[in-house]
Amino acid sequence: MKKIGIVMGSDSDLPVLRKAMDTLDSLEIPYECHIYSAHRTPEQARGFALSARENGFGAIIAAAGMAAHLAGAIAAATTLPVIGIPCQGPCLDGIDALLSTVQMPSGIPVATVAVNGGVNAALLAAQILAVEDSALARKLDAKRDSDAGKVLAKDAALQAELNKNHLSVGEGESER
Repeated sequence: MKKIGIVMGSDSDLPVLRKAMDTLDSLEIPYECHIYSAHRTPEQARGFALSARENGFGAIIAAAGMAAHLAGAIAAATTLPVIGIPCQGPCLDGIDALLSTVQMPSGIPVATVAVNGGVNAALLAAQILAVEDSALARKLDAKRDSDAGKVLAKDAALQAELNKNHLSVGEGESER
């Protein structure tokens, strides 16, 4: 199985990426994680991206806040799919990072998830790998089914709570 590359601009992005790593762990997808800055360590970030395909990666998740150029810098150096996670910063609640991540020039695409969207970044990376991995596709299907089951169980609990407080028509109450 191909692995997922995870790159963060700073260790302050680690809480967001822990959610991505937990999601990848739950799907048994291998990954490798690094801290590389688009601005402070551009050679290392570029080197990682340039060698990613030959090092067995199938997609790269790049998370950064504030200027948030990391995903674009990584995408400029590889044709592997790059998924950008804009991270919430101290100034504009992550909107600055979102715009920096999503506004890429033609020819250098970056798939962008929600601000602090570590889980969705991991799931999108998994879906990319699942295009050619039927076992992983089945795991993703099972996760979707499980997630749907949890929502339906919550709805059933809500309906039971609401219904115990109201008699239905025909049980001694007339409809008004």
